[in-house]
Amino acid sequence: MNILFKGIIDKLFKTTQPTSTSQYQSISQAEVEALVDAKLKEHAAALETTISDKGNQVPIQDEDYTLSAKQIEYALSLIEKVKEEFELAIDPTKLTIKDLNRLIAYNRYKNKGTLINLVKKGVLKKK
Repeated sequence: MNILFKGIIDKLFKTTQPTSTSQYQSISQAEVEALVDAKLKEHAAALETTISDKGNQVPIQDEDYTLSAKQIEYALSLIEKVKEEFELAIDPTKLTIKDLNRLIAYNRYKNKGTLINLVKKGVLKKK
């Protein structure tokens, strides 16, 4: 029985595969410095092209968050529904799409938190 365990242990710990000898190629200091310089120049050239590309681009306009006349009218009709508790604190032309979406969410789900967020933002005020 000991011979059986010894044979198993020998097979586990002693591999019969020959170990490969790896050969290392040495690189001189000058070659390393040349590679680093080449990479730095490549990186600097890439940065210059991206900067020049950004300079030539027309700046992208931010999205227009203002409301159309019909949307303002709809937002005012939604505010009219909560006129017992809240009133509009800003000019109706300064309402944004986000404000309209919050008003729609209140109208649909009757969640007072949306109106409170509008009060915090300064769009509505409590009476």
